[in-house]
Amino acid sequence: MKVAVAGTFDVLHAGHRALIDRAFDISDRVFVGITSDAMASAGRKSVNPLWIRRKMLQEYLSSKEGRWEIFEIDDIYGPREIMDDVETLVISEETLGNSRLVNEDRRRRGLRPLEFSIVPLVRNDAGERISSTGIRSGAYGRNGRKGRDIAVGSTNPVKVEAARCVMEKVFGDVTITAVDADSGVPEQPFGEETLKGAINRAKAALGNHWMAIGIEAGVFEMYDGLYDIQHCAVVSRDGVITVGMSSGFRYPDDVAHEVRGGLTVGEAMEKVFGENKGRSEGAVGILSKGLIDRKELTEQSVKAAMIPRMRGL
Repeated sequence: MKVAVAGTFDVLHAGHRALIDRAFDISDRVFVGITSDAMASAGRKSVNPLWIRRKMLQEYLSSKEGRWEIFEIDDIYGPREIMDDVETLVISEETLGNSRLVNEDRRRRGLRPLEFSIVPLVRNDAGERISSTGIRSGAYGRNGRKGRDIAVGSTNPVKVEAARCVMEKVFGDVTITAVDADSGVPEQPFGEETLKGAINRAKAALGNHWMAIGIEAGVFEMYDGLYDIQHCAVVSRDGVITVGMSSGFRYPDDVAHEVRGGLTVGEAMEKVFGENKGRSEGAVGILSKGLIDRKELTEQSVKAAMIPRMRGL
């Protein structure tokens, strides 16, 4: 039996996992639809880009037994070449209306209507439906529970989600609040400006939060060329600051030349390669052909910054 489940999967939370788990409970062949960036952003103030949402979804699906396939959707009906062969659709209570529209379309085209497997809404500790909006606001964590109150000194989705993933591994339940904090350094930091920017972001974000994280990517003249190394600073209420770095990678000489001449890395990548993904998988994703992406590098720096704190946790 072919089963499908679909969603935006913005911040992958307990409600999403319940839908996916149900799909694997009833079938060993699951098709997972994820909304395109255009569809996901309609009516929302902010949403993680598709590549981050897909990456987090893939990580969870990889823990499941059975075959699965992710496909992109641009409307509630999904691509016919996939959905026309599906027999059962796993849905939440709140998406029943749209699911009935899908069946009306199938009937008009002479197809058998989908069977619905309806999953009850997963609620937070206050009895409210868990939502990505609530998680983004720092009201609760992705399991619907309040946890360690941590701020991130950036609204960049890569930094926020990287910090969330690492801090959940360290503390379990966490609430993450994105703060638009000023780095106090140039848009393209060089050398020591990188650490300074990370510390400035963390301090500016701390406020009344239990802990704050600042992340800054900068370039460094090293060895045989210009290297990229991300820095993370973690500041706690007691004033303790710990720092960490990601692994570094070397820019091609033509990119390095443009950056030394005053362009940002994103501008230099666009000029040299015709691509500017500074707010997506980043230069490292382009240069490594997807072998590593910016979220992975960011997570490395956050983990490294937490190491000096681990023995006391």
